[in-house]
Amino acid sequence: MSGGRGSSSGNPAEQSDPAEPNQSSSSSSSSSSSSSRGRRTADRQQGDRQPASEEDVDLAEVLAYLLRRGQVRLVHGSGATGLQLVQSYSDSDEDSDGAWEGRLGDRYNPPVDTQPDTNEVDRSEIRTQILLATASSAQKGRHSFTHMLTEVRPQRNFLPNHVSHKDTYLQKAFCGVYSEEGNMFLSACQDQNIRLYDTTRGRFHLRRTVKARDVGWSVLDVCFTPDAQHVLYSSWSDYIHLCSIDGDSENHTALDLNPDERRFCVFSLAASTDGNEILGGANDGCLYVFDLEQNKRTLKIDAHEDDVNAVAFADSSSQLLFSGSDDALCKVWDRRTLREDRPQPVGQLAGHRDGITFIHSKGDARYLISNSKDQSIKLWDVRKFSPKEGLAASRLAVTQQNWDYRWQQVPQRALKRHKLTGDTSVMTYRGHGVLHTLIRCRFSPEFSTGQRFIYSGCSTGKIIIYDVLTGAVVSRLSGHDACVRDVSWHPYEDNIVSSSWDGAVRMWEHRQTHPLEEERERDSQQVKHL
Repeated sequence: MSGGRGSSSGNPAEQSDPAEPNQSSSSSSSSSSSSSRGRRTADRQQGDRQPASEEDVDLAEVLAYLLRRGQVRLVHGSGATGLQLVQSYSDSDEDSDGAWEGRLGDRYNPPVDTQPDTNEVDRSEIRTQILLATASSAQKGRHSFTHMLTEVRPQRNFLPNHVSHKDTYLQKAFCGVYSEEGNMFLSACQDQNIRLYDTTRGRFHLRRTVKARDVGWSVLDVCFTPDAQHVLYSSWSDYIHLCSIDGDSENHTALDLNPDERRFCVFSLAASTDGNEILGGANDGCLYVFDLEQNKRTLKIDAHEDDVNAVAFADSSSQLLFSGSDDALCKVWDRRTLREDRPQPVGQLAGHRDGITFIHSKGDARYLISNSKDQSIKLWDVRKFSPKEGLAASRLAVTQQNWDYRWQQVPQRALKRHKLTGDTSVMTYRGHGVLHTLIRCRFSPEFSTGQRFIYSGCSTGKIIIYDVLTGAVVSRLSGHDACVRDVSWHPYEDNIVSSSWDGAVRMWEHRQTHPLEEERERDSQQVKHL
């Protein structure tokens, strides 16, 4: 496409554009986060007017800017200075397979709250909602999760505990999500292929493979349209792409967002319930709304002071929108009152100390969860917005982050557990790692669990499952050799599918086994890894 950057290889070092930018990390906020918006504006203006002479550019200033933005980094190497300048890339900054060495996400032991603060959640309406949903769902069948939760045995005994292999790719799996009905599973890989699996009646069969277009680095997000007839995907490109599931796989519609940035990426996608509008969050700090009927961008909202990594519709009405950014803020927007000239959110949610990687709505326009580089998930009530003190405290915390989650270990100072001033979150969950990439977390399905759980991918290669009401880690599922970026729980069946950077797609189901059989299975798994 004329406005995008294609990628002939999964290795960024082989891409035609040698300066492929990265998804900005919290380290790029070491200077005042409030100046990020000004830097983006200056970048746009600079692109419109070239300097009289290239020699006028101060190379030291250029290097400082690239380091600050995270587009390059200094590492120990050979040579007179003992330093090497290494380029960073996209959502994950890897420039070669060797870059994985020295990344310690798989050896990182995320801290766990042994005594989570449940004061807010204990008196919240979500507690009543979940307990009522659990009791109601128990009537749907003896084998549902919620029925099992009412029994005497601990609930963790009935969570998924058995892993089966479904597929393996030669490159990293970035996304994996079930359709709304659960009859299809959509997977996106760094090899630029989008794979669609038939998951009806317990199957997991490859139905078709679609070659993505205009891909820079990788496909970074995918979603079904509500009618499950089309797939949407995004990458480092000016376009969101639309492809038919059953039609011609070679026919892709490019939805031009017409951004101002020269280097542009939509990190997160969502489709409205009626299927007419596509919501996107991008690296320029803006929210985009594309109207499929009018075939044009209808809104561009300057929403955040840094990259927008996550967007979601609050409920089926598609009127309330959620966004999350590297500025560590969640914002709530009313679609009916959005204006480009005066982009005012309904409210803001502050409490994270670092950038937000993902947002998931409970679907009731009331509660949502956010995953963050501060190694926590927070539960929010949109009726409890944060005061000015909370916004200021969160912004200050972000400016104090001087590490890069994509390739550095989590520093101890980044693991502070006390609440920030003005933190209005209902609950905080700790026990998973958020490193390397925009790791996702979600509420468990209402039908089978009453949305009792929050489950998340993890940089250690695990799936972590939390109890929403207690904050406890009720299960850790181990089975991957690299970080799990995406997880998807079947809307009606008791299984979770994980998509990992080890290239594997795996399914987790509950199986009642004898303790001796479990020990034998663990031993066989250990032998496989030797």
